[in-house]
Amino acid sequence: MMRRNRTGVRKERIIMLASSALVLTALTVTGVFVRSSHQKSNENNVLDFSAIENGVEESAENTLTGEDMGTLFTEVGTDDLDYDPFFQEANSANVENERNIGKTQDNSDKTEEEPAEKEADEQEGVTETSEKKKEQETKQKDSAEEGMFDESSETIKEMPEDTEALATTVQPILDFGDEDRLVWPIVGDILINYSMDKTIYFPTLQQYKYHPAIVIAATEGETITAAAEGRVTSVSYDRELGNMVVMDLGNGYELTYGQLDNITVSEGSYVTTGDIIGSVASPTKYYSMEGANIYFKLTRNGEPVNPMSRLNG
Repeated sequence: MMRRNRTGVRKERIIMLASSALVLTALTVTGVFVRSSHQKSNENNVLDFSAIENGVEESAENTLTGEDMGTLFTEVGTDDLDYDPFFQEANSANVENERNIGKTQDNSDKTEEEPAEKEADEQEGVTETSEKKKEQETKQKDSAEEGMFDESSETIKEMPEDTEALATTVQPILDFGDEDRLVWPIVGDILINYSMDKTIYFPTLQQYKYHPAIVIAATEGETITAAAEGRVTSVSYDRELGNMVVMDLGNGYELTYGQLDNITVSEGSYVTTGDIIGSVASPTKYYSMEGANIYFKLTRNGEPVNPMSRLNG
């Protein structure tokens, strides 16, 4: 009986060891199979950066088409990446997704246009732009010229100070020549004559001196008129000559009026022959003995000229 029991125990142990070995073998084979499958899956999910770099370098010379880019991203896969199908990087027009497929097709159609047609369109655009610019300039010029005239009175309006270019078109040309004559600014006797070759006597000053002008007797308050056409260059005061007006006649000629009152012109204004420029003032203390008068001087390029040689009559 003892031998039989020992034999049964041994058989059970052998059976248990064989079963354990079989189970361990099965587990080992299963583990090896799972491990190989996992490695294969990881290899499929690895991104080949060298292939992408080579593709970027090739794109510098030959631009990848939409199909090539689609193939590249298909190989990478989108299941295991944080990929947004509606995301598109700046300037990545070749990436096709649901939002920019239509734009890619439009851009590809535009690239198939002939260069000659593009150049023609650009030239037409430049021509139209230049024509529009010319039309606008013409309209502005016409409106500026129309603004100078009042339709009701048909007279020239006062020009703004900043329209210097337009103002020059209405300014008279001053051209006083050597043969042109002057008119008397006032009718009266000569109290002190022109004298630059010798000295003459001044009653109030009680001395002899040269005189570059003439002094015309007048009545206080009497009207003074312009002796020639010109532009007023100066309105000032001198203690000897009182209120003064200097006018440019052109070609270097200038007229100077002294002993004035109630001056009606201003610097920069234009006057014609016979226009009123003021009235006769009471004489300064330097001409108290001579009485009310008008100081009248003509110069050319700053040099005195005898007014009597140019006055009519």
